[in-house]
Amino acid sequence: MKDFKEILFILLRFLGIWLVLFVLYQIYLNYYKSDIDFITRIISNQSAFLLNKTGFETTTKDFLKQETVQFYINGKVATRMVEGCNAVSVMILFLAFIFAFYKGFKTILFAFSGIVILYILNLFRIYVLNVVVVNHYEYTKPAHDYFFPAIIYGGVVLLWLIWINKFVLKEELMKAKSNQLSHDEVS
Repeated sequence: MKDFKEILFILLRFLGIWLVLFVLYQIYLNYYKSDIDFITRIISNQSAFLLNKTGFETTTKDFLKQETVQFYINGKVATRMVEGCNAVSVMILFLAFIFAFYKGFKTILFAFSGIVILYILNLFRIYVLNVVVVNHYEYTKPAHDYFFPAIIYGGVVLLWLIWINKFVLKEELMKAKSNQLSHDEVS
């Protein structure tokens, strides 16, 4: 019964953290209702910068009614980026899981590092998708629908596994060994 309570507590903490972050993000998005939100704008500008630096003449244009940023590469329409492409929802899911297994200050460090890694993965994802659209248009749909979501979600799962194996379980095993040693000394 004790294990069930621990699992239930972790699950409730995950759902609570996710809900709070989700609501805060929705409030943030509502602030930008008639504009492109700041995070989407930043990542689209950074993607365009990378594309320009690697030989793809890139400009972006906002379409406020559709809440999208259109990428033009070498004078042609390439992709459009919507709020969902900024990976914030994925980062919220990542953070909720990490903080559900809170382990002190290292949780904050790991969460921050993970967000940076996911941000860079997402930037890479948007950059490469634009390159695929320009150079290999026939692969656009599978790249967008399968390959690139696998990169960002795979990154989240990999970070979760690292968190659980290197921090959560390792600490639990050390506690169990310490308790066993204490028990053996008393016996």
